[in-house]
Order: sequence, then C-alpha cells, then structure tokens
Amino acid sequence: MAEIVGRLLRQLGKSRQLLCVTHLPQVASLGHQHYQIRKESDASSTNSIIVQLDEQNRVHEIARMLGGLEITDQTIAHAKEMINLPVN
Repeated sequence: MAEIVGRLLRQLGKSRQLLCVTHLPQVASLGHQHYQIRKESDASSTNSIIVQLDEQNRVHEIARMLGGLEITDQTIAHAKEMINLPVN
C-alpha cells in the first residue's frame, strides 16, 4: 500500500509542489528530492536540522529506513533497487 501511495504522490508532484514527511522507505524512495530532517537538543534548546541528500546519502538513508541500525550490503542493494539505481 505504501508503494501505491508513493507512486500517486510522485505523479501529483509532477504538476504541483508537494512536501511529504514520511518514515516509510517505499514512499521516500519515490520522491523527486529527498531531505533528512533530524532534531538536535541540548540543555536549553531543540533545533531541527534539514539537509538535502545527494544520491549516495539518499541510498544510505533509504537503507537505514529499511534495515534499522545495521546497514548491510543487502539493504543497500534493496535501497538502490527501490530508487531505481543500478545495483553493483
């Protein structure tokens, strides 16, 4: 179901500006652009950090979303396949 939602969002994004926040790699892998958003906190404040991901970091982030803490060759290959990049 998440892949269907991702495909529909991608199609909608061809004609409109769209921002989608997701934890689903199936949705994130279909975006035209990919940003990572994270929070950093100290004793007095919390800040949101937003970074546009290049191709290599996008693959790593999709793999992290798929596999959790341990990134393996298999999760990297799966992430590349989801983004439609050549798998070595």
